[in-house]
Amino acid sequence: MAKQKYYVVWEGVNPGIYTSWTDCQLQTKGFEGAKYKSFDNREEAERAFASSPWAYIGKNSAKAATPTANPDAMPTYPSAVIENSIAVDAACSGNPGKMEYQGVYVGNRQQLFKFGPVYGTNNIGEFLAIVHCLAYQKQQGLNLPIYSDSVNAMSWVKQKKCKTKLERTPKTEELYKMIERGEKWLRENTWTMPILKWETKIWGEIPADFGRK
Repeated sequence: MAKQKYYVVWEGVNPGIYTSWTDCQLQTKGFEGAKYKSFDNREEAERAFASSPWAYIGKNSAKAATPTANPDAMPTYPSAVIENSIAVDAACSGNPGKMEYQGVYVGNRQQLFKFGPVYGTNNIGEFLAIVHCLAYQKQQGLNLPIYSDSVNAMSWVKQKKCKTKLERTPKTEELYKMIERGEKWLRENTWTMPILKWETKIWGEIPADFGRK
């Protein structure tokens, strides 16, 4: 098991102490003047966070400022892909059937959130995944592009309406309540992060793919 690292973000989207490299990247990648560093234990990280970053980074520091990433977790993407982004995808065993969705940070494919399985359809899962990602980013104070490989879901989000033909029954009632909450969130909130189409034929499977094809 890899040793737990702690990442201090002095200047970033939300300064603080984080326990994963992905969370550190979410706060610092693309943030002008970001200051951050990894530490081997929480006590040292807390002392550093309470101090000036210049005591730990820059030419006077003993170590480099950038945390060491796991090379096995750093995939290679085509140059057109925005790595500082979040990808979402859904999977369904049968359609309708057991449905689940997830969101991952594209830079290293680390999972940020997951839901399911519940009884539903793939299109509903793709729609809910985008809405979940929008709400997640607003909660976290982020503004990253979102990739989806579902044209239908992207259209539904734009229209703020899940246009599923799945019958509403006692079996699907809880899912329909989720859909209604998602539609309500879309109507009551605004966002500026772009929702982009993942070009599967050119780039391969979306990073959030469940790998069950």
